[in-house]
Amino acid sequence: MAERSTAAVDVADNSGDEPLTAQADQSTADGVANNRERDTDSDEAQGTPTSEETAKASPPELHSGHKLARRYRLEECVTRLDGFSSWRAVDEKLRRAVGVHILPTDHTRARSVLAAARSSALLGDPRFVQVLDAVEDNDLVYVVHEWLPDATELTALLASGPLEVYDAYQMVSQVSSAMAAAHREGLAHLRLSPNAVLRTSSGQWRIRGLAVNAALRGISSGSPQRTDTEAIGALLYATLTQRWPYESDAHGLAGLPKDIGLIPPDQVRAGVHRGLSELAMRALANDGATASRHEAPCTTPEELVKAIGAMPRIRPPEPSYTAPPDYQRTAYQQGAYGRPAPRPGATQPVPPPPPLQSRTGKALKWSVSALLIAALGLGSWQLADALMERGGKSDDQNQTQTTDGDEKSPKKPAAGGQPVAISGARDFDPLGDGSEKPSDVGNVYDGAPDTYWQTDYYRSADFGRLKSGLGVVLDLGKVKQVGKVTVSFVGSTSVELRTAGTDTTEPQSLDGYTKSAEGTGTTVTLKPGEPLQARYLLVWLTQLPPTDDGNFRGRVVDVKVTG
Repeated sequence: MAERSTAAVDVADNSGDEPLTAQADQSTADGVANNRERDTDSDEAQGTPTSEETAKASPPELHSGHKLARRYRLEECVTRLDGFSSWRAVDEKLRRAVGVHILPTDHTRARSVLAAARSSALLGDPRFVQVLDAVEDNDLVYVVHEWLPDATELTALLASGPLEVYDAYQMVSQVSSAMAAAHREGLAHLRLSPNAVLRTSSGQWRIRGLAVNAALRGISSGSPQRTDTEAIGALLYATLTQRWPYESDAHGLAGLPKDIGLIPPDQVRAGVHRGLSELAMRALANDGATASRHEAPCTTPEELVKAIGAMPRIRPPEPSYTAPPDYQRTAYQQGAYGRPAPRPGATQPVPPPPPLQSRTGKALKWSVSALLIAALGLGSWQLADALMERGGKSDDQNQTQTTDGDEKSPKKPAAGGQPVAISGARDFDPLGDGSEKPSDVGNVYDGAPDTYWQTDYYRSADFGRLKSGLGVVLDLGKVKQVGKVTVSFVGSTSVELRTAGTDTTEPQSLDGYTKSAEGTGTTVTLKPGEPLQARYLLVWLTQLPPTDDGNFRGRVVDVKVTG
């Protein structure tokens, strides 16, 4: 059961409500099973055909062990609903678990599902559960996608209570930036619920079902960006309060009390972060609901990303360490090892006192101590006298020494480079979606060794072959001399130093910067051939180190600039 609850297969979520501002096809049996594991056995989840077309589109008889394309072996049906079914399967060619959506080719939504799956696969963003294959084979259409055994649904995380402030902040930041990137490519989700958001064991948040879940359900929206933005607001509201921000219960969460309307999260539960509470209200601003401080509502994921970037950054909680137990000496260290226990009533011999503990021994110790003190005093006086005599001779020699006029006085050693203050920084991703963790970029020059700015996850060290690099632009405030730049990373990283010369206007493209130095390592000193004048410096990452989960991610801990 544990693996099934973390799988990347779920299009029949247990919400039971219309998808926010989206309009669903009325023929679907939306969210009828409270437990995803029972979807296959639920009569209601089977979906009653409401038209002749739906009746014709009944799924073919499939069973565990059936193979698709002689490669994908079906293991377990996790959803059977409205003419399609979802399975946990095994890719026998690559020996890995996958998820598969299957529907007949004459299903009314077969064409749209294929188109949505292929569009989602072309996006290639690692923040989304990836579509691996989309095929029409004889009388079946099937979509194959990743299965994440190490991920946990947001629904399961909320079952034990609201998330911590930092976790809620990371969730809304990562989901908002991912959806902003998807909308820039013309893709929408329209079914963004707690069942569609997963947290991996490494702390990364991933989204499943981009475009595909809505196509399977026949869902469309006249304002897809508004629909997804409101859904993100609902997710944030749920993580802060463990309540669904509508009157109806959904996703295992209780709804708000009836007849009170949409109230801010910090009025639902004590101790809620005020900034995140207002952010949720701005994303949910709809049908008269407004933010508590009258900020403009966020109507697109891009606006939500900007609002998050304008907030004070929320730092992760300090790790708590448990003090080790007091040191306990063993019986052997206490000298009791191998010593027989005394017999009851037996008289124990009194051990002799340690050496020098008698009256004569104490007098001897005091005598020796006095002699040592006297010897030290005499030696110190003789040493001081010798030094004073030598110093007097040196003074006499200096007074009688003359200097030839042709001799040059020795030069003072040149002073080392002085630290150059960094007045600001921003993320720089001109070859990708234009944004890469903007809320954390201040960590690169805060001087704290336990904070860092990090990139998104990628499938390979070369950014999954999506781009040649990304980085951080440092603003020195004005044109200053730069002798070297020292960059500290988590993991061995390849990096280049690029500069914009003496331009006082920050370049917006990679061509505006000139490569000055490069290096690889965990602490890299980037030193141009000779000191240069610049205001804007680009720390450009070109190769990323691996992470524990097999992905690749860059982490910049600290950057120091020296003149």
